[in-house]
Amino acid sequence: MLCCMDETLLPLIAFAAAMSFTPGPNVVMVTASAANHGFRRAIPHMLGVTFGFGVMVMIVGAGLGGLLLVDPRFHAALKWTGAAYILYLAWRIANGAAVSREATVAKPIGFVEAALFQWVNVKGWIFAVGALASFTTAGGNIWIETAVVSTVLVTACLASVVLWAALGARIGRALRSARARLAFNWSMATLLLASLVPVLHVA
Repeated sequence: MLCCMDETLLPLIAFAAAMSFTPGPNVVMVTASAANHGFRRAIPHMLGVTFGFGVMVMIVGAGLGGLLLVDPRFHAALKWTGAAYILYLAWRIANGAAVSREATVAKPIGFVEAALFQWVNVKGWIFAVGALASFTTAGGNIWIETAVVSTVLVTACLASVVLWAALGARIGRALRSARARLAFNWSMATLLLASLVPVLHVA
């Protein structure tokens, strides 16, 4: 079993990197949060994403992910709940503080909000279910294999949000006017809403 995991480790890492670093709801929100509030104040957001996703992967590996595949009601509930939450988060981003003085008072997305969002993030579910289906073996030790997959996915997730938050913080320092910050916030909110398009077209 460990030999099989060794053979799939590099493909798993490549899969995790491709899914984690490409734009999605978490990437957009973390980038916007760091741009508006700074890298340090975005740390709880980053940790919430990583923790929530890691817990979700472990629970999916224990069998919950099967519901996504066999019960259309579960999939529909996840899709529409996630869409509603993304609309709310897009509104928060679009109405973020427009000047640095207000940004120090405004409340960024926190640990709990970010962690809970992972449970209604359809991309996260597809990521977790796809990885576990592709990189675990029939008859293998599901706990050890799930732990390996989870470790790789969580590591890629953390690296991704840290990188995008650092980029967001640099962008924030370049947004010197209220108009520029407002335009950036609305752009990020639009990107977040655009992430709904593939989700709402999933059968």
